[in-house]
Amino acid sequence: MPSDEKDRYNSNSLVRGLDILRMFNAENPTLSLSEIANRLGVSRTTPFRLLYTLQTLGYLRQDEHTKRYELTPKVLELGFAYLSTLQLPEIARPYLERLRDETGASAHIGILDGREVVYVAREAARGVTTVNVTIGSRLPAHATAMGKVLLAFQSKERIKEILFGTELQPYTNYTKTMILELLQELETIRQQRYAMSNGEFESGIRSVAAPVFDRNGEVIAAVNVAAPESVLRDDFVSDTVLPAVREVAEKLSVFSGYRFSKSANQ
Repeated sequence: MPSDEKDRYNSNSLVRGLDILRMFNAENPTLSLSEIANRLGVSRTTPFRLLYTLQTLGYLRQDEHTKRYELTPKVLELGFAYLSTLQLPEIARPYLERLRDETGASAHIGILDGREVVYVAREAARGVTTVNVTIGSRLPAHATAMGKVLLAFQSKERIKEILFGTELQPYTNYTKTMILELLQELETIRQQRYAMSNGEFESGIRSVAAPVFDRNGEVIAAVNVAAPESVLRDDFVSDTVLPAVREVAEKLSVFSGYRFSKSANQ
């Protein structure tokens, strides 16, 4: 797309609002309306509404006496989610390695992108039990344990946007393709805080997943292990695999700023 055509879609208000936030630094911790207008090269009336909006949203505060503006700690939220996601795969690596060694299964971290799970970290199981999923792979959310965990903690409106309007593709005889049936399972997953998939995407493969929360209680990723059903037997899953997966998810949640209540851990 030509640059002049791209410019038509730019929001000048948004651009100027971000420019205002970038004006504040160690040399200029506070700025007046006149100083901001001069830096933007506009009259005082132009930035006034932008400053009022940023103040209302909590990103700026104005001193009642000097009438000068300064940043608030809320601006840190603009980069917090990105930084947490950026660091998560690297921070998670030793946890995934331990999870792989304890369970004999491949361990992964994934994030939700529309109707798909994107795999952002992986520690492959050793030997013939390896599940062939690489970093960057995209799998259908409705047919995978990680995807169902990520879907379960979306808002009801967001879930409808993702699931409704198109048919859910069957990958095996066990794939849930009825919306109502899937919604009922998502509600159960939300309550129990983990999900399982038994041959729903690939026959003979079992997966167990748990959510990773950020400091606002939003799910930012999921942790799972996946292996042939012969490796992840029922008793082994309940006694060893599920507690291990949940423990790793909780530790990564704490790293991301989440504080667990006593009831959440019961």
